[in-house]
Amino acid sequence: MEEVDLIRQARSGDTLALSQLLQQHYAFVYKYLLKVTLNPNQAEDLTQETMSRCIEKITLYNGTSKFSSWLITIATRLMIDQSRKRKREQKWQENEGQQTLRQLQWQFAQHTSEAWPDVVNALSELPRESRMPLILKHYYGYTYEEIGSMLAIAEGTVKSRVHHALVQLRKELT
Repeated sequence: MEEVDLIRQARSGDTLALSQLLQQHYAFVYKYLLKVTLNPNQAEDLTQETMSRCIEKITLYNGTSKFSSWLITIATRLMIDQSRKRKREQKWQENEGQQTLRQLQWQFAQHTSEAWPDVVNALSELPRESRMPLILKHYYGYTYEEIGSMLAIAEGTVKSRVHHALVQLRKELT
């Protein structure tokens, strides 16, 4: 069946025609999003969302552009919206993290020696994947093997992360 006929039938409520139309364009939209995002999981999620929007809005398709162009427009707008949302969430998390860090520094300054706020500052500069094994090793006393098991990473990776974290901490504290 021709694409024009499928579109006409889908717009009039034929779910089988809509299904065929979406099947024909799914891979096209996914490949586009994969190239743009460079992230297979994100591309898959956005493709699914694009198809859902198409199902909801098929009656709004007016035929002034190719159907594939219409789908790409939907996909692109969804990707931009998602990107904006992630930026807002990331900014919020950064602000939240800074506020939490200030609270921790104040608490440590009230209850412990003067060096602790400096240590907290230095720890906050470490990436989470280095900070976690370092704390598990040197604060809680777990073995490299136990830490590797907890974090689902190789024992050698744990050793490397702890070593590099210690080097960076020493640099920050001196």
